[in-house]
Amino acid sequence: MNGPLNMILILDNNNNRSIGLYASLTFIGEAVQLQTEADFEQACSKYQSKECIVILGALQALDHESLIKRYPTFPFLLIGETLKPLLSIANVVGLICEPFSHEITTQLLHDCQQYQRMLPIEHKHSKPHNTFDGLVGETSAVKDLRFLIEQVAKTDANVLILGESGTGKEVVARNVHLLSKRLKGPFVPVNCGAIPGELLESELFGHEKGAFTGAISARKGRFELAQGGTLFLDEIGDMPLQMQVKLLRVLQERSYERVGGTKAIQADVRIIAATHRNLETMIEESTFREDLYYRLNVFPIESPSLTQRADDIPLLLKELMRRVNEQSGSTAKFTERAVESLKEHSWPGNIRELANLVERMVIMFPEKVVDVPDLPAKYRYIEVEAYEPQYPEELMERDAFNDIFSTDFSDYDDEPEHSTAADSGLLPSEGIQLKEYLAELEINLITQALERFDYVVARAAEILGVRRTTLVEKMKKYNLSRD
Repeated sequence: MNGPLNMILILDNNNNRSIGLYASLTFIGEAVQLQTEADFEQACSKYQSKECIVILGALQALDHESLIKRYPTFPFLLIGETLKPLLSIANVVGLICEPFSHEITTQLLHDCQQYQRMLPIEHKHSKPHNTFDGLVGETSAVKDLRFLIEQVAKTDANVLILGESGTGKEVVARNVHLLSKRLKGPFVPVNCGAIPGELLESELFGHEKGAFTGAISARKGRFELAQGGTLFLDEIGDMPLQMQVKLLRVLQERSYERVGGTKAIQADVRIIAATHRNLETMIEESTFREDLYYRLNVFPIESPSLTQRADDIPLLLKELMRRVNEQSGSTAKFTERAVESLKEHSWPGNIRELANLVERMVIMFPEKVVDVPDLPAKYRYIEVEAYEPQYPEELMERDAFNDIFSTDFSDYDDEPEHSTAADSGLLPSEGIQLKEYLAELEINLITQALERFDYVVARAAEILGVRRTTLVEKMKKYNLSRD
């Protein structure tokens, strides 16, 4: 079978009925073959990997039920009321009765195509993701998006990609290009909103030498650079009205001239446009041309927001982390509960916002694991207690000891005459009980901090440079309550 049409195999020993059905289906443009029981197996092998519909009628040697179950990927239509009990088999889509109704038969053929399109094997495994550049995800929104891309990529139809900012509209456009027959041609993106209106014509169509002040040499435009390939007009809603008129003319005539030139240049270019704006509203406000809208909107594709595909966040994190690692050589990981917390976010910036968060986390926690408390506050949707380590007493005493004896006392020139060697950090000649000395010092500092902030533990812990829970434990240890 050539082309996108389904092949319909008719297996029916009632010759008059099968010939009548064959004639009806051929008349409406379907690809049909009449089969005998002897050559049916061979025909099924031939079309096993393609979209094939089987219409099954009267049999002599073969058994209906075993035949249907032998080919679970094929949708079957049955002829005649006597086969009605077989409708309970999953891949039997419907029943055709005489006299044949064009309306009913066409609807049943559509249902068979849906059976083929949504086959679990096809839907999940037969389309390898490496054919899609950067378009990761397993949600139904992404699967539907891939299907639309594959369908329109086979044609040269103009495509209009709609969706919120940051949803990856350029990724969609690139995939349409990569899966098209223009694959070997250039993919040329233009951001219509980033180029001043007075320069956009020259940017798109090029200019001749001397066409305007500063045009010291001839220059090719983006249309010319995209010849034989795809021109991606991003943010088409930001294009000035006067340029919309000129773009419409090119789309109608498939030719253009450089600014300041008179020679017509053929535009062998596929146009893909994208916008986050509501163009229909802009048409009502007379800020976007209706005729241009319908020229561009031949095949609209809605790029789903990240909220619509929140379950893809684990796969997106993996892909974004891979890209960051390629650029910086560093990476990080997210705990399961951190990922679940991210799924709860509304993501107004969509995938672009997620990419920024990933880069930020890699900078803050290189080669480490990121948990919910490590996320910026607005991404924390799960209440979890941050882990606060409890260290052995020996380590705490050693730390306090190091702090004391690492103090620079050179700034304290005016020491009171009554200060002792121990007060100045010097070891007295008679020696000291280090543990008691450190404990007294710790009690003294904690008490000062608590009194300074009226026993607000959080503030005292902050000035002492310890965690709140650590300070609470020490207050219990030394019985340092307000009373």
